[in-house]
Order: sequence, then structure tokens, then C-alpha cells
Amino acid sequence: MPHPPWLLGPVLMIVAIPVADAFLPPDIHLAHLLTVATAVTAVGAGWRATALVGLAALLSLTAAGLERHTLTSESVVVEGCALAAVSVILVLFAHLRDRHERALLRARSVSDTAQRVVLRPLPERAGPVQLASEYRSADADTHVGGDLYASARTPNSTRLIIGDVRGKGLASISDTAIVLGAFRSAAHREIPLPELVSYVEDAVRWGLAEFSPSEADLAERFVTAVIVDIPDDEPVVHLVSCGHPPPLLVRPSRGTVTTLQVAEPAPPLGLAVGRPSVGTYVPATFPFREGDRLVLYTDGVTEARDPDGRFYPLAERVAVRADHEPGPLVDAITADLRQHTGGRLGDDLALVVAQRGPGPTGGRQARSANAAG
Repeated sequence: MPHPPWLLGPVLMIVAIPVADAFLPPDIHLAHLLTVATAVTAVGAGWRATALVGLAALLSLTAAGLERHTLTSESVVVEGCALAAVSVILVLFAHLRDRHERALLRARSVSDTAQRVVLRPLPERAGPVQLASEYRSADADTHVGGDLYASARTPNSTRLIIGDVRGKGLASISDTAIVLGAFRSAAHREIPLPELVSYVEDAVRWGLAEFSPSEADLAERFVTAVIVDIPDDEPVVHLVSCGHPPPLLVRPSRGTVTTLQVAEPAPPLGLAVGRPSVGTYVPATFPFREGDRLVLYTDGVTEARDPDGRFYPLAERVAVRADHEPGPLVDAITADLRQHTGGRLGDDLALVVAQRGPGPTGGRQARSANAAG
């Protein structure tokens, strides 16, 4: 049903036309405008409101005819029949539109639920790690596309993945589901990071081959990713990069932002042909102390362009906000990115910020500092 202001115009017309007819010359007749009241109602109201307004319009026409003693005249009878026919058509139109909108809402609800099952929201905290994230799809009204992220807990560490499936939007959801399913099924186990990456690679290769219509299509399908392991009891972060943009390490105590370049990156997932050995995945290790923040992102962030074609300077903008907590940092970067692009996204984008909080490493670092002092 529409809001009362929407019905105000049609109601005023229905009331005003018989009143105006009483004061107008006999050769001026406004009753034919009652059709407009019904049509305006049908545009923004349901079929019940349209039917009520149509009935009220017919009563208004009857009142106008009685006032002028022309109710049985040919002109009024034709106007009444035309108004009744138009009202019936508009009620039918409103009914079909309402039914279509209900079906669309049900389909969208199912779609949203399915999409959120694929790309589950990250928890605010995983062990000693505080998390915040943002996801935007290049397709309007879509909650998941070609970019992905997920987290998992082992008994002694927090694991994260961020990735980018070749392609964007709805067409890439199946590949996104393959990667996330493989990661979630194995990341919670206490297996070394290289073994986890190898498992995900095997699953992705099988999944892409299973759903590729041809060898040529398979050769063009791959996933870039960074898989991260943050131990609870060590002030470090281990990561394996599979052809993905390097994470940023933010150190608020110094106000610095460092790009974590991996010395031995692996090929994107799905392209590691001839690399079945777990030993080919060599994790890179970087210091990650209490209060440090890790910024993971996809190229939808760094390759976003402003109207002049300039890429978004993520590291520079993060450095300005080095003192922000994960949630505010993600919100600030998202708002800044929207302003940079003028609200137009050319690709899916994902952004994850992980901050090490107090935990076993915090106590260890404090004891080390006291011993050194």
C-alpha cells in the first residue's frame, strides 16, 4: 500500500471534480478527468487501493451527473462505462504487478540467502585476531561475485583467505564456491600451510575441470589468492601468495605501511600444473606484533579508477589512517574509494583488515621487553 501522501492527489480530484462541476458552465465538464485519479493510484498502489479509488471515481461521476441532472445523458453514460472499463483494466494491471513483485521478492530472498551462504560474513574476532571486511560486487543488487574471503580457526591459529576469480559478478559465483568450499573443509585442521594450499589447489583444479565446457575454457579459468596463517603464540604471520596482490602491513606504533612482497610466489590456483608437491609452496614469514594490522585486498580496490583514469592509491590512503581500528579503517577506505570512483565500480572488490590483539604473544612480548630492560 502507498503512503497517504501518494493517495492525496487522487482523493482530492475525486472530491473536487463534483464540487467544481456545480460552479462551472454547462458546456464545461471535468468528469472525464476522474480516470486520471485511478491511473495515478494504480502506478504506486496495490490492486485493492486501485479498486477503491476506481469505485470512488464512479461515485464521484454519479454525483456530478446528479448535480447537473444529466445522469442519464449519453455523455455521462459513455463516461461512466469508459471509467468502469479503465478501472477494471488498471486493477488487473496492479494485481499482476503485485504478484510479480512478490515472486521477485521471494526469488531475491532465496538468492540473497544462497549468496550469503557462499560468502559468509567474517566474525568480529577469531582468537586474538580482530577482523573487519567489506565486499562490493560489480553487479548491482548482488552480494557475491568473483572476489572472495573467509576465515577459519585451528586450535592454535587463525587462517584467512582472500582471492579473486577470473571474471566478475554472477558468472563467477560457481568458481568462488569451489575455492571457499575447499578452504573451509581443510583450513580448520592442524595441517601445515603448504599442505593447506596444496589441498585447495587440487580441489580448485578438479572443480574447474569438472565445470569447464572445453579445454580452452579451462585454460582461461584461475583464481589468484593469498592464504594467511596467524599463530596465536608467535608474533608473526605466515602467508602463501598465489599470484595475488601483496598484503599491506600497518604498524600504528610507527605510522608505517609496508608492502609484504613474497620472494617465492606460487601460480594462481588452477594453473599449478606439474606442481603436485606440497614442498613447492613456500610460506613467507613476516613480523606481526600486537597492534599490527594486516590489510588484504583484491585488485578491484587498487585498480579502481577516478574519472581521470588514475588508480586508487591504497597504501597511501591507508598510511593516512594508520591509527584507525579495523572497522573504522575498512569504513574509511570504502567511503574514500567510493568518492575516488564517483560511485562507479568496474570490478568486484574485497577488503579485509586483521589486527593482532592481546593474546599469548602479547604476554611473551611483554616478558621479553621486561627482560631486556
